[in-house]
Amino acid sequence: MSENNDFLYRYLFEKAHVRGELVRLQKSYAAVLEAQDYPAPVRRLMGELMAATSLLTATLKFEGDIAVQLQSEGPVKYAVINGTDKQELRGVARWDGDVPEDFAAMFTKGLMAITITPKDGERYQGMVSLDKGSLAKCLDGYFAQSEQLATRVILKTRTEGAIPLAAGMLLQVMPVAESAHEEFEHLAQITDTITSEELLDLPVQDILYRLYHQEDVELYQPQPVMFKCSCSRQRSAMALASVDKQDLLEIAAKDGEVAINCQYCHAEYRFDAIDIEAIHAGQFNQPSSLS
Repeated sequence: MSENNDFLYRYLFEKAHVRGELVRLQKSYAAVLEAQDYPAPVRRLMGELMAATSLLTATLKFEGDIAVQLQSEGPVKYAVINGTDKQELRGVARWDGDVPEDFAAMFTKGLMAITITPKDGERYQGMVSLDKGSLAKCLDGYFAQSEQLATRVILKTRTEGAIPLAAGMLLQVMPVAESAHEEFEHLAQITDTITSEELLDLPVQDILYRLYHQEDVELYQPQPVMFKCSCSRQRSAMALASVDKQDLLEIAAKDGEVAINCQYCHAEYRFDAIDIEAIHAGQFNQPSSLS
């Protein structure tokens, strides 16, 4: 396992008004895949979506989170990755029947919604069609449409073997001068030459030297990326507070408890009749049954 895995790297072209990011995921990617028995095309899609969300989250200049959601009427009905400014990722996908290998064939009337939720401030959502042939190209289109910033996204995955890997790169012009766009196009062409093997396997410093050895590049300290689910017993109790109490008590009488299973990490939280009474009385503090 490479020491470069599960880290996000930021770098800056000092003379070109362009910034870059590189992320590589292994443990965090494996944790998401463990939640469901995904078919191979969906496993790859989730890796690309995780890498993309990490890259997008790194563009935040504030505390908050991003949700990158795909939905369609095709074989892949729904896929989402949530990421925080602390690079904590979680996600899930839903599909129906056989899923084709081709990205475009996975989706019918597909849409990508990117929702940015600052800790302080208003939520923002941008949407683009999934009609560009790859997730990376759709993200390029999102930035051109929503941010008016020239952006190049590259996403790679490897799911064969015991260790799944996902990786991504983002190159983006900084809104400082018209000349930056010409500089960006030059660097984007260089970045496009990266191979899957190089992006997934080479040490990050070697990748940057291989691509940009003729450029002045400043590499910043990496940020760890991890799988982390925000579910909890208290949050589950809050969800049950919106369900009819009598319905819950009938389930508890029949099954002995009401069980809630997290779709992201499969943690299970169980509530007995005493818990349900306390929840609906607004007095649920200490659990009377174990999760």
